[in-house]
Amino acid sequence: MNTRPPAHGFPRRPVRLAALAAAVALMATGCSVFDTADGSSDSGSAGAAGDGMSVVMVTHGGEGDIFWDRVKKGAEAAAAKDGINLTYVSDADPEGQAELVRNAVRDKVDGIALTLAKPQAMKGPVEEARKAGIPVVGLNSGIDAWKSSGLLEYFGQDDGVAGQAVGNKLNELKAKNALCVIHERGNVGLEARCAGMRKTFDGKFENLYVDGSDERAVSGIVTATLRQDPTIDEVVANGAQYGLLVAEAAKKANTGARVASFDLTEELVGAVRGGDIQFAVDQQPYLQGYLSVDALWLYRTNGNISGGGVSPVLTGPAFVTKNNAASVAEFAANGTR
Repeated sequence: MNTRPPAHGFPRRPVRLAALAAAVALMATGCSVFDTADGSSDSGSAGAAGDGMSVVMVTHGGEGDIFWDRVKKGAEAAAAKDGINLTYVSDADPEGQAELVRNAVRDKVDGIALTLAKPQAMKGPVEEARKAGIPVVGLNSGIDAWKSSGLLEYFGQDDGVAGQAVGNKLNELKAKNALCVIHERGNVGLEARCAGMRKTFDGKFENLYVDGSDERAVSGIVTATLRQDPTIDEVVANGAQYGLLVAEAAKKANTGARVASFDLTEELVGAVRGGDIQFAVDQQPYLQGYLSVDALWLYRTNGNISGGGVSPVLTGPAFVTKNNAASVAEFAANGTR
């Protein structure tokens, strides 16, 4: 069953006017929400300047995904600091995401931050933004494609390097047969992580593709795979919510397989502390959202280009293990790690 969440809509009215309307609503109700054409909502943030620059963040994240909530929270914090009128929109479908970027270009925003999970789909919209004189920065996905795509800057984790680090970690833990669970086929970041693991891991290694929008299916497929091959002793998930699902599936399979995961949530940090998950790889999504919005403000106000437009700004990877999980637990509880 396909249960992919519906995409966020994009406001059809100019972003600047929408942000000013939201600011008025904020003063009257204490809320900060943009109403969209399809009835969904996008968070807006405005600092003391109120009538500041307009920025749209366009990601491929699904609704309700805690990881993207952290990206959005970081973006909102930077927008509030810089007096930016921020609109966050997303669509897991690459063509839908591309159309959201085109909408931002048509609305003549001052800056765009976007993800490149499917770089080819974004090539045309990014070129349209460049022709319109709108600076575009990348975050989270597409570290190998941001320069060729014409982006000004990039903030995120080098997923290939992160995957290699995980492969080395598994060698240290003496794993012999590893499974890398990819919950979105064709996502360049997820594929790069698993490819990196394959490069450095000394044991047997396979990818397992699942439909991340159907949690029951993910759990069932992982359980069945472990029972079919009880020699699998390590399963690596590519997202915090999937790490927790995989940990439950491994318990159900009862083959002794251990679990590691990319990304953090409060629950996943608790699972690391409790020993249900061996370790997590933190790419700091809050920081990705914050830096990408702040970078657009710095570019407009001072001509700054982080990384000189040549090198990406890395936000990870960092390992969270049972030994250091307590030090990040408070931040994870606050929704910033």
